[in-house]
Amino acid sequence: MMDYEKLLSKNVRTLQPSGIRKFFDILDTMKDAISLGIGEPDFVTPWHIREAGVYSLEQGHTKYTSNAGLSRLRAVASEYLARRFELTFSPEDIFITVGGSEAIDLCIRSLVDPGDEVIVPVPSFVCYGPLVTMACGVPVYVETKAENEFKLTAEELRAVITPRTKLLVLPYPNNPTGAILERGDLEAIAEVLKGTDIMVLSDEIYAELTYGQKHVSPCNIPELKERTMLVNGFSKAYAMTGWRLGYVCGPRPIMKQMLKIHQYGIMSAPTTSQYAAIEALKNGDGDIETMRESYNKRRKLLLKGLRDLGLTCFEPRGAFYMFPKIGGFGLSSDEFCTRFLQEEKVAIIPGTAFGQGGEGFTRICYASSVENIETALSRLGDFLGRLR
Repeated sequence: MMDYEKLLSKNVRTLQPSGIRKFFDILDTMKDAISLGIGEPDFVTPWHIREAGVYSLEQGHTKYTSNAGLSRLRAVASEYLARRFELTFSPEDIFITVGGSEAIDLCIRSLVDPGDEVIVPVPSFVCYGPLVTMACGVPVYVETKAENEFKLTAEELRAVITPRTKLLVLPYPNNPTGAILERGDLEAIAEVLKGTDIMVLSDEIYAELTYGQKHVSPCNIPELKERTMLVNGFSKAYAMTGWRLGYVCGPRPIMKQMLKIHQYGIMSAPTTSQYAAIEALKNGDGDIETMRESYNKRRKLLLKGLRDLGLTCFEPRGAFYMFPKIGGFGLSSDEFCTRFLQEEKVAIIPGTAFGQGGEGFTRICYASSVENIETALSRLGDFLGRLR
């Protein structure tokens, strides 16, 4: 009889499943439940973008593209980055990936050798640390603080740098907190990294979803651009989660190695999605504005509702998440969210799913309808009333 435990990779067996998955498994067994857990726009991909994908199929564009992606898409991406963020990348500095997730994985695997340290500010998206571990690196978690608006400070960064530090992840705008980094924050980080060979992985998937200020990329800071790998995609800005398309920009010597991994593991990103993405980047600015305006209204509604219920909540300035403090009720974050789902049929995610510093918090996604948000707030009020 096969002993699969002995056969499985020890490195993979040590990984813990995502803390988010449990709540979706429970949710699947419920009727009339509301999910404010999944980080997915409730909008359907705009029709002109879908139509471009359909038309590509009608034209018979069903074969592989080049490994790096359609040359037209890379050219349009270059134009988009210049137009929207004042970033200068030639088409040769960009290649197309299967979602932003693949781009993150490629960045880490192309840079990290066994024992190298990767600094990961938390709370943050669940994938960074496990991907570092799978690359045989060592994730070094830095707990950001609500009193600092969940920003990574220069002092916190300086305190964890060692001779083995290879890479810094900057996950801003941030999932789950909604925090952003402004130009001054990035300039302070640049000063800390000055004179080192530490690279930066900047996950900018929510770059188009900021409220009250324009997103600033590390690549907008001259001292950081040469050391930064910029990851972005189409899922959040254009409501294209199911199309599975992203891209990465950065120094060509590193991009060359990333593309090599991509060639062996993926070949090329989905062709239909690439044609749709050309249309999104060329003619989707209005769609972004419409969706962002809607998210902003929901952001304000949810923030007021949470505060009216007596919960302390940092005002998010990016993405579409809120990270209210729910400590003080005698429940862990996991217990709070589990009971809320079971008793009130509303799914939110415990803060600990995004790092141990998330204990005492929960993530609520406001990429849902106003009606769902209002109903969820009413049910939350009932739930808190029983806990108090």
